[in-house]
Amino acid sequence: MPKSKLRKKVQESHAHEEQVYDAEPHGSLESPSWLAPVMVANFLIGLFWIVIFYVSQTRYPIPGIGAWNMIIGFSFVGVGFSLATKWR
Repeated sequence: MPKSKLRKKVQESHAHEEQVYDAEPHGSLESPSWLAPVMVANFLIGLFWIVIFYVSQTRYPIPGIGAWNMIIGFSFVGVGFSLATKWR
């Protein structure tokens, strides 16, 4: 039984789609080797900064700035999260 023209058109369009998807994007799919250690370091520094702030009853890590220590700790965590968005 002969194939319909519609099927030929569908097969040709699928062949074209495969070519489009097989093309490799111009960017690299891997993250840089420094990204994961820096991301984890920022998470840990932020966590330890906040824990030290609470354990020392708001006297450390930097005495005299009070609750701004919390902002510094959460800033480290925020930088870690922003780096986590770039990780593949």
